[in-house]
Amino acid sequence: MKSDIKFFYNQEFWYISAFLNSKEVNEKNIAKEIEILLKERLKNLKEDEFPYLDNFPDAQEKKRKLVDMVNNVFLECSWVPCFKGFSYIAEKKDFTHDNKPLILDSLGYFKFNIEYYKNDITNQNEKETIEPILIQQIPIKARDIIKEFCGKIENEYLLMDCESYIYDFVTSNKVKPTEIPWTTENIKKYKQILGYWIEIYSGSWEDYSEELFDKRIENNLSNRVSELHYLRRNSGFIYMVEDNYRKHFDFYMIENVLEPTAKVRAMQYALMSINESLDILFMKRYSMFMSLERLEEKIDQLRFLKGTIQTNLSLIYNEMDWNRRQHHTKVLTHLLNEFKLEEIVERLEKKFDLLHDSLEKLYSTKREQQDKVRERLLTFLSFLFGLGIIADITTLTMNAFALELGHPLTFFLNIIMLGIIISGFIVYLLYYRANSEKLKELLEKGYAVDAVIEDGKGNVVLIRRKYPPFQGMYALPGGFIEKNETPRQALLREVKEEINLHVKIKKRIGKYDKEGRDPRGNIVSTAFKCSIIGDLPELKSGDDASAADLVPIKKIIDLDLAFDHKDILKDAGILI
Repeated sequence: MKSDIKFFYNQEFWYISAFLNSKEVNEKNIAKEIEILLKERLKNLKEDEFPYLDNFPDAQEKKRKLVDMVNNVFLECSWVPCFKGFSYIAEKKDFTHDNKPLILDSLGYFKFNIEYYKNDITNQNEKETIEPILIQQIPIKARDIIKEFCGKIENEYLLMDCESYIYDFVTSNKVKPTEIPWTTENIKKYKQILGYWIEIYSGSWEDYSEELFDKRIENNLSNRVSELHYLRRNSGFIYMVEDNYRKHFDFYMIENVLEPTAKVRAMQYALMSINESLDILFMKRYSMFMSLERLEEKIDQLRFLKGTIQTNLSLIYNEMDWNRRQHHTKVLTHLLNEFKLEEIVERLEKKFDLLHDSLEKLYSTKREQQDKVRERLLTFLSFLFGLGIIADITTLTMNAFALELGHPLTFFLNIIMLGIIISGFIVYLLYYRANSEKLKELLEKGYAVDAVIEDGKGNVVLIRRKYPPFQGMYALPGGFIEKNETPRQALLREVKEEINLHVKIKKRIGKYDKEGRDPRGNIVSTAFKCSIIGDLPELKSGDDASAADLVPIKKIIDLDLAFDHKDILKDAGILI
């Protein structure tokens, strides 16, 4: 049901969850840098940078309004820590640019105070024309700017949640008509307009179903009919009459509603980061690209971080048990359900158990291999005893170094015989040691191939990665070398399987084994330059690729590629 009710925008609070290294990062300085960067970049936005609005009536007027909003924005950024003291290495980004372990020890969030036309009496009418569809556009642009900021080398000790939407808390303290008691009946009556404000990123399409709007208006957390409090996964909306807003918002709402939401969302981000790291470790475990000891150490670090989060969750549960404020406990209960923290923790426990069982099997296999080596060594020693060689060695040694050496020729013959036997024994030990080192290398190192494929028209074939690490980023086609395959055979097979191409290998570019080049472990890749055989067929994606594209070389220069694939293209003479 459409109505003429109208909420008036008052102010916003943005929240972005983040990990950082508190020893390497000055939180206040980083917050200030982000603040300055956003102010500068947002004020330079142009109308043509909001193509999403082309689908709406009065698109040009909406774009003009957005540009005016960002030119009249108050923006303030600060860092709020949740907890620290752990040691977390995100598997998708586990080395610095100079190959040091990228350790993160603090979890928190960046808080942004946002207000358009703040304290501008001449523009108050402008403030009253702000719509939900306009509000959602600017934090989306801000996220892109912040993601670019986090990608810089100097900010590598900062890991922000740039995949999720910026959490956007929108507040209002004025509505027309002015006297509306927010009973269940009135909430349902005005559900369409109210729904647009509750889920700020959902858009403002008029043809949404009644069921959808019914879903949006569920869970009003306010205990008053003069207020509305809605908390969702990506945004929140609070309406309070002006007098209540002035008296209670800063004093109560920020501390008991907004900040707990940001903290719980940060914990969800941390738990999902642990989940992502476990997935990558599973790949390393099955591919055996690292030592079992190192794998176990990483799992223990993830368990400690999970335990730290659960300890903080326990504090929330204690607050729910002991706090007598019904509204506060209602908010906390809703947040735990909305962000599904208990479910995520339960899933993580199952993954930890499964990975632990897998490690036990690997350790068992490793012990069996070591037992075989020891058994062969004992068999060899038994063989020597059976032939009396050990006794002969003892006799020869005693004869050679006895006080009465006898004939000099006998002495030298004994020494030569002793040397031959000992040398043979040493050679045997070295043989088994070499085999053990080779086995260790096979267990801790993976081998892959990458293909640089040109079409002869200034384009290179790239794929978008379907899975972590570097999920969604462009990369060269390629994959792992299978047992009994040569690198060239593996490349031809992988290119056919991954992008449906037959190629001719022109030359070998080189071998790439720099530590940290692949977050999954110690993976050595051999790269080849290739050309397409025959006409270019339709590129199809498969295996690790979600898409395959012919990308102009001049465009690749500005792209962030996965792994060290930009270096490979430079060595291939594609990029300068």
